Amino acid sequence: MTPRSDELLFLPLGGSGEIGMNATLYGHDGGWIVVDLGITFGNERFPDYDVMMADTAFIEQRIDELRGIVLTHGHEDHIGALPYLWPRLRCPVYATPFTAALVMQKLARAGIAGVPIIERQTGERFDVGAFDIEYIGMTHSIPEPHMLLIRSPAGQVLHTGDWKLDRAPVIGTHFDSARLKKLRKEPLSAVVCDSTNAVVAGSTGSEGDLYQPLLQTVADAPGRVVVTTFASNVARLVTLARVARDSGRRFGVIGPAMQRMVSIARGSGYWPDDLPDLVEANHLGYLPRQEVLAACTGSQGEPRSALARMATASHRDMLLEAGDRVLFSSRLIPGNERSVHGLQQRLRDLGMEVITDEDAAIHVSGHPAAEDLRQLYAWIAPATVIPVHGTPRHQHANARIATACGASTTCVPGNGELFRLNRQGGAEPVGRVESGRLTVAADGQLEAVPGDVLVQMRDDAC
Repeated sequence: MTPRSDELLFLPLGGSGEIGMNATLYGHDGGWIVVDLGITFGNERFPDYDVMMADTAFIEQRIDELRGIVLTHGHEDHIGALPYLWPRLRCPVYATPFTAALVMQKLARAGIAGVPIIERQTGERFDVGAFDIEYIGMTHSIPEPHMLLIRSPAGQVLHTGDWKLDRAPVIGTHFDSARLKKLRKEPLSAVVCDSTNAVVAGSTGSEGDLYQPLLQTVADAPGRVVVTTFASNVARLVTLARVARDSGRRFGVIGPAMQRMVSIARGSGYWPDDLPDLVEANHLGYLPRQEVLAACTGSQGEPRSALARMATASHRDMLLEAGDRVLFSSRLIPGNERSVHGLQQRLRDLGMEVITDEDAAIHVSGHPAAEDLRQLYAWIAPATVIPVHGTPRHQHANARIATACGASTTCVPGNGELFRLNRQGGAEPVGRVESGRLTVAADGQLEAVPGDVLVQMRDDAC
């Protein structure tokens, strides 16, 4: 199917009916763009698949119609598939500077050269094929998250990516509420919106609210304090560095992914100059216990992570002892419950104190809760809302909120469902395309995930 000049097509290949693995196609006037190209990780329900990504066969079969890949931000579920799939797609990649730096490092580590990465700034408008795209600055749990306003003569879409309304962000700029309010005057075909926290009442807390709870939790610890969080949460790492300074401790990060993130944050200007120097990971273990505050990977119980190796006394740089305190400053991603709880129990069995976000206010989400969705819809007054980035439960909750806020049309898409978006609002289903998942085989090649596994995944999501 080649998009006509009088139509705007929407086709999710990943991230609809699930959390993660985002990949969305928009088509108009003979061309397509891909918004985000992410991965998802296996878990205890699917231990045979370490990494999975959307099957891009549909657009590969129309490769001459592909105009570019546009990235909303730098999380793995939005950029992680690029090293695997770009060699098949071979088109320009558009991103803001921080995300571009992450992508360039990721591609370089994979040995992929010659990728045309085109940097654009927050607020900038630029053309990709027949589309006119604008980056609208938002807040999230990583620097430079953006909504995309995707314009075409056949209609325009606000694609939210991941976002929250953080009124006290630790790093980066505030969300652009003034620009969002102006969208009420620009007729939108649809808002394609993040649904991750649609089932959560109230508003998502601010990253800036975590400093005091973290300081209190660290200050009275008798031994080492190790905090595990997502490697990409630069703001959390900055907060922890400030907590270390103000509690008389030395701060360092453990784990290659987290160390790379700090390096890119420094190079992009997101690591404040007033913070004390970080202690190298291989020096942390030599400091007196009461002087150590370390951040590390492993918040989802990953078996090869830094924290998992500390729990088995096999980490080369850090050994933990009874009386040390471990903070899980992160949300538990569904599907990882067994591995996370098992890791926490191993730490407790070794005599360590484990504190989670259920015990203290040491984590806030990067996604909008129900009240934040209501605020966005009040500003924009969209006629049509298409919930994505969530299981069907999350998507339907988002759709109910949008309807209550005045949206006349909502539709809950699954991966592979093709829609024609009407200029003044409305989404007309026009068919399905073959969709599925790819995984990395033992020989490093991509192969399809079997259909019976995909059925089980869909059943679990519901």
